[in-house]
Amino acid sequence: MVSTKIISDSDLRNYISGNSKSNKVEALLKLQIDSWVLVKINYNDLNLIKKKEFLFDGFEILVQFNPGRIVSSSAKVDAKSIGERPCFLCPKNLPFEQKGLVCKDDYLLLVNPFPIFEEHFTIPHFNHNPQEIYSNFGDMLAIAKELGEKYTLFYNGPQCGASAPDHMHFQASPKNAMPIENQTEYLNKSSENIFQNDVVTVSAITHYLRNLFLLESKNIEQLTTEFQKLYSSIKETTNSDLEPLMNIIVTFDESWRVYIFPRKAHRPKEFFLEGADKILLSPAAVDFGGLLITPREEDFDKITKEDIISIFQQTTCDDATIERIIKHYCK
Repeated sequence: MVSTKIISDSDLRNYISGNSKSNKVEALLKLQIDSWVLVKINYNDLNLIKKKEFLFDGFEILVQFNPGRIVSSSAKVDAKSIGERPCFLCPKNLPFEQKGLVCKDDYLLLVNPFPIFEEHFTIPHFNHNPQEIYSNFGDMLAIAKELGEKYTLFYNGPQCGASAPDHMHFQASPKNAMPIENQTEYLNKSSENIFQNDVVTVSAITHYLRNLFLLESKNIEQLTTEFQKLYSSIKETTNSDLEPLMNIIVTFDESWRVYIFPRKAHRPKEFFLEGADKILLSPAAVDFGGLLITPREEDFDKITKEDIISIFQQTTCDDATIERIIKHYCK
C-alpha cells in the first residue's frame, strides 16, 4: 500500500529545480497544490492568517490566527476517541490525492493539508507504530539532516500535542519559521552547561517563559546517548509511567541543535473554560518554539501578554523540576 503513495522523480520533473532532497520536497508541495483541491485552498488561505508580536525581555513571542488548525487544536486524543477513528496517517487511509516522498527508507513525507507554515509537512512511519521518541530519536536526527538544507523537524509527544498519538510521525517546517530558531544569542546567554565533552554539549535554559534543554553535537551516536540519558531523567523526575510529556525541535546545519521542552500539562485551564474566559489554544512544539496558534479569531484578538505567561506557566516544567532533572542527569 505504501508504494502506491510514493511519488516518482518523473512526476516531479515539471516542478523541481535542483537535485537535493529539499528541492524534491519543495517540488512535492507544488505538485500537490496543483493536483489536490483541499491543499490548494488551504495554502492559499495562509494569505489570510493574522500575526501579532509580544515582546518579552530579550525575545519575542508570535501569535497566529489560523482557523484551518481548529481540527488539530481541538482534537480528542483520549484512548476511546483514538480507537474509534481510522488512523489518518496509515497509507491505506490517506486521501486518494495525497502522495509523498520516502525519508530514511521507512518514513513517508507528506504535505500537511492543514498548514501552519507556507511549507508544512507530516512525516509518518510506514507502519502503524505508536508515537514514541526514545527508540526513534535517531530517526529524527537522520531525517533532520536529510532535510537540513531548508527545513526544521519537530515532534509532539503522544500526550503533548500529537493529534495522531497512535502513529509514529514527525513534522517539518521551513528553517527559521519558529522564533526560537532566531534567538540563539539570547539562548546562549541564558544557558547553563550541565554536560560537555569534545563532541556534545547539554545545556539547561530557564527564564524564557518555557524551560528547556538544548543538546548540540556533530556526532549522532553521542547525541542519541545523551538524549536517552536526559529522557530517562525527565521520566524518573516527573514520575511518568508512559513517555514523559515533551516536545522536541531539531535543526541541522553542519551539526544538530536539539531543543527539548519537558512539560507538566498538555493543555492550560483556559482551553477548558466556557464563554469569554475560554482561549482555545493547545500548545505543542510550534507554540513552544515561540509561535502560538489560535484557531479562533476572538482568542487571537483578546490574548494578552499575561495570558501567554499563564499558559506557559501551566504547561512547562517549573524551575524546581528542572533542577531535579539536572541533578538526576548529572549523578
